Amino acid sequence: MAFHLEPVSESFVALASGIDLSKPQDPGTIQEIINGMDKYAVMVFRGQTLTQTEQIAFARQFGPADTRLDEIMRKIQTRMEYTEVSDISNVDASGKVATKDNRQAMMNIGNRIWHTDSSFMDYPWRYSMLYAVTAVSWGGETQWADLRAAYDALDARDQALVQDLVGEHYALQSRMTLGYTDSSQAELELFPPVRWPLVRTHAGSGRKLLFVTNAIREIIGMSLPEGRQLIQDLLEHATQREFVYTHTWRPGDLVIWDNRAVLHRGRRFDMNERREMRRVATVDDIPSLPIDEASRTRVYGQPCI
Repeated sequence: MAFHLEPVSESFVALASGIDLSKPQDPGTIQEIINGMDKYAVMVFRGQTLTQTEQIAFARQFGPADTRLDEIMRKIQTRMEYTEVSDISNVDASGKVATKDNRQAMMNIGNRIWHTDSSFMDYPWRYSMLYAVTAVSWGGETQWADLRAAYDALDARDQALVQDLVGEHYALQSRMTLGYTDSSQAELELFPPVRWPLVRTHAGSGRKLLFVTNAIREIIGMSLPEGRQLIQDLLEHATQREFVYTHTWRPGDLVIWDNRAVLHRGRRFDMNERREMRRVATVDDIPSLPIDEASRTRVYGQPCI
């Protein structure tokens, strides 16, 4: 059976079938996946069986796999064999379900806030690839919101308002809004703030999109209250039900998404149940906007509340 895509909607999310991701793919299939990602932004593969090595090998067919989070992640979890693999699980180092006050379990609650992976990096991630080892009996879904459709649905006044605005993104912003305050000074300074325009053009599709996320701590040129309130308005707009796809996980699912085109968030689940997920991500080749050091005036660790 050849590679096949079944669209969930005309231009957002597709179910993929016909290939075994544990095997190397031919260049034609890789290009088909890239073309599908440019159109649909989220691609779901069911029934896969992947080791960490195989998941990394699959990701590398689309670009270099990122390792820059390792300095933070290794202080939170040490179960993964490779620096390219992030452990998005509620499982502690001993292999047992983590207690609710476990640092990793608490950090993962930050994944339940709408965000794009690594928008706080100067060269962020292009594709995130999340693989389900186990799934829970209730909750634990992942939702994606289409930032291209969100931009298209803005009225002319709001499109004009956001056209030239720039947001400053900070790595720990969303987690600090939840009250997570025990990061060391080194962790707070590991990823200095970066800036992205609120309106971007997707390189693969040519579509404009509304690049808004909870990692934005201020809008350049606006007062903090005005900028932060605008971000909340735009997030409410971008995450309306008509722009959102909800995925219920099964063991063996792998979902790829394009961080240049979508927001995502995890949903609540019973944290006494085992939920094991592994993520590998590829690095994009488009850098954030230039920013001079003198303009980094806001104190690290100031939450957007």
